[in-house]
This record gives sequence, C-alpha cells and structure tokens, in this order.
Amino acid sequence: MRKTENRNIVLVVDDSPDTLGLLTEAIQKAGMTVLVAREGDDALSIIEKITPDVILMDAVMPGTDGFETCRRLKQNAVFAHVPVIFMTGLSDTDHIIEGLEAGGVDYVTKPIVPGELLARIRVHLANARISHGARTALDVFGRFLLAADSAGRLLWCTPQAGRLLAGAYKDFDTDEYILPSDVREWLRQCATAGNAAATPLMDLKIDRTSALRLAYGGKVGVDEYLLRLVDGNDPHEHIVLKQKLRITEREAEVLLWIARGKSNRDIAEILQLSPRTVNKHLEQIYAKLGVENRASAAALAIRTIGIR
Repeated sequence: MRKTENRNIVLVVDDSPDTLGLLTEAIQKAGMTVLVAREGDDALSIIEKITPDVILMDAVMPGTDGFETCRRLKQNAVFAHVPVIFMTGLSDTDHIIEGLEAGGVDYVTKPIVPGELLARIRVHLANARISHGARTALDVFGRFLLAADSAGRLLWCTPQAGRLLAGAYKDFDTDEYILPSDVREWLRQCATAGNAAATPLMDLKIDRTSALRLAYGGKVGVDEYLLRLVDGNDPHEHIVLKQKLRITEREAEVLLWIARGKSNRDIAEILQLSPRTVNKHLEQIYAKLGVENRASAAALAIRTIGIR
C-alpha cells in the first residue's frame, strides 16, 4: 500500500464498536489513515500486509489479548520499531506494567480523551521516526558514515570514517574540512538528481593503490547529505546477486533487503522508491528466479552470497 500524501497510518485494535467509531473519526480528522481490527489475530494479519506507523491496542479483548498480540509483534524484527500505545479501562498497576513489558511505549485509560491521545500519537510517531531512521542508516551504511552540506563542508563523521579520511587526506580535520572539488561536484550532481542519481558511487583520487569510494546516501536534513566510505576492492553483495542470478542492479538491491528481513515499506524508504515500485521489482525477481514467494527468494539470495 502506498501512503497518500505521506499520511501516517494508525492501526486501532479494539473489540468495542463505540471505541472504534470514536477513534476513527478523531484520527481521520487529524489527517491520518485508520486501519481497524476487532481482535489480536486480525491485527497481526493486517500488519503482515500493511505496516502501520503506530498501533492503538486495547489491552483486554476476546481471544488473543493486547498483551500477547504486542509480544508477537515485537518478536518480528521487521515490525519491532512500530510504537504500540495500550488502551485500557484498568487502573491496576500490574496491567500497566504488563503492557509496558510486552513492548508498549505508552498507555491511556478509558474513557479516551481524543485530544490527549492524538498528542501522544504525534510524540511517539516523531520518536519512532527518529529511532527507525537511525537504525535504517546503520543498516544501509554500516559504521563508515559522514555527512556534508551542499557546499561540501563536513558536518560530522563516525570515528571509523574519520580514520579512513585522515589516512587518505593529510589536511583532514574533523572540526573544519571541505571535501575536494571533484567530490563536491559529484555531491552536487547527486543532490540534484536525488534517487535518480546516475553515479551513486565515486572513486576517491588518492593514490594508485587506493580503492576507496564514496557512496551517496541521500538528503537527511535541510542541507545535510549522508555519505558512506566503502572499499572499492570489496564487491557489494547486491553486485554479487546481480552477476550470479542474472537480474538487474535495482532488483538485486531489493532482493538483498528482502534477504535481510526488511518489509516492502522499509525497502522503499531505504532505496527511495515507492512501495508500488518495490512490488513490481519483486514480481520480476520471482519470475526470473523461478520462485513463488519472498521466503524462497530470500533463501536463494542467502545461499548465493552466504548471509548468516
């Protein structure tokens, strides 16, 4: 599912029609999309198809209750970042503790006050976005990260990236450093092209024996661009998949993240694509590899590149 106008998706899980009606109206008026589940198993089924941005979870429901539903959700790394806010009419401390220990980030007591709940939703959405963005950056780029502005000024770098740059450039200084002119021009082109950048990798001109490269990671702030240092002598895993499985480079990138357990929405964010485009790439991958589902595709990718 593609989010319309970047609307946040809120999944409401409650067996009370009155509560569902009240929350649906309030959340939609706040400009968010609402999904509804009447019990825990239904919620888990919905989440497998569409990953919400936040979940409002009734604590006590027939069948699988909210606590168990949350525990199952948090066991899956793909959905572990989604904040769960418990709703309960119980004021007993033991139930509040159980909800937080199950993986919830907050709780509200019934009767629900829509204004208060919406304020909590916005806070947890912002926190989750920051946290998930940091995890995604580390997933994509590892530890050799740096960021620069559009003028090529170094804004920050990880210690590992700093050591590599210090070894490459004698004038390197983490407090005040401007990237070389050829790198600045490459960065300008990447920033202009965005996700359509034709040359997302650049060889650094250091010496004949060096194979150090910069990879463009995208815009992450008002004037902040994320970059990664990579060893040019070490082939990227998606290149291995492309060559061995005879698929396109973009299909190989999608397949690699499938093998790493990412959802379609996560892959879309990482590769700066729409979820619909990710789905189309998956269809092509299945056809070319002769597999029927993502599990089989992931298994083939794991065997091909030896992911553990």
